[in-house]
Amino acid sequence: MRREPVVHERKLWRLLRDRRLDGMKFRRQMVIGPYVVDFVCLGHRLIVEADGPFHDESRDAARDTWLTRQGFRVLRFPNAQIEQRDWEVVARIIETVKR
Repeated sequence: MRREPVVHERKLWRLLRDRRLDGMKFRRQMVIGPYVVDFVCLGHRLIVEADGPFHDESRDAARDTWLTRQGFRVLRFPNAQIEQRDWEVVARIIETVKR
């Protein structure tokens, strides 16, 4: 686990923390099996990831598959979207939970 979140994770955390998003309780940097996820809402089995420029797509795919098999839904957002269009991020999270 990282001690300090990167800038985009901090911005995303400000949107998610303290049940600000439709009352959902998110935790950050949580260990789930062999992985550490950026944010998780256990009540809705939803994982939210902030993706920086250096991601191994095949590793991410394997990770997402494992997490999905454990009953989680995984949403990934590029840093640029978090920075420039955070309302889209919020809308997608809410839309996913309502499905």
